[in-house]
Amino acid sequence: AAAAASPADKERFICIYPAYLNNKKTIAEGRRIPIDKAVENPTSTEIQDVCAAVGFNVLLEKNKMYPREWNRDVQYRGRVRIQLKQDDGNPCLPQFPTRKSVMLYAAETIPKLKTRTQKMGGSDQSLQQGEGGKKGKGKKKK
Repeated sequence: AAAAASPADKERFICIYPAYLNNKKTIAEGRRIPIDKAVENPTSTEIQDVCAAVGFNVLLEKNKMYPREWNRDVQYRGRVRIQLKQDDGNPCLPQFPTRKSVMLYAAETIPKLKTRTQKMGGSDQSLQQGEGGKKGKGKKKK
């Protein structure tokens, strides 16, 4: 019985490594979304935060490393497992049918985290506020 459950479990829980969303990386280095949608050095904790906030069942694996990540620093460690589908194969959250939709959502939301907006002093701040107003368009505020 255990063997039967595991492939399905893997299907339902997708892995997201911070590298997938990192605008400092090339596709070859593991980025999986368009660079203009990616985030600067996202952490697994940030990915966990935004996904948990939207209602996903999220698991943070702190000591996992992305295989292509050469930098062994703690901030680059970690992998997030997210339950994308229920046992019957339907999406847990209908607005996120694919892993890509989750990645894009996380990348879009991480820059808005309080920890981000406070930490980034200086030039970054003004740039973000300039875009912030237009970008939101008031969607996905559930």
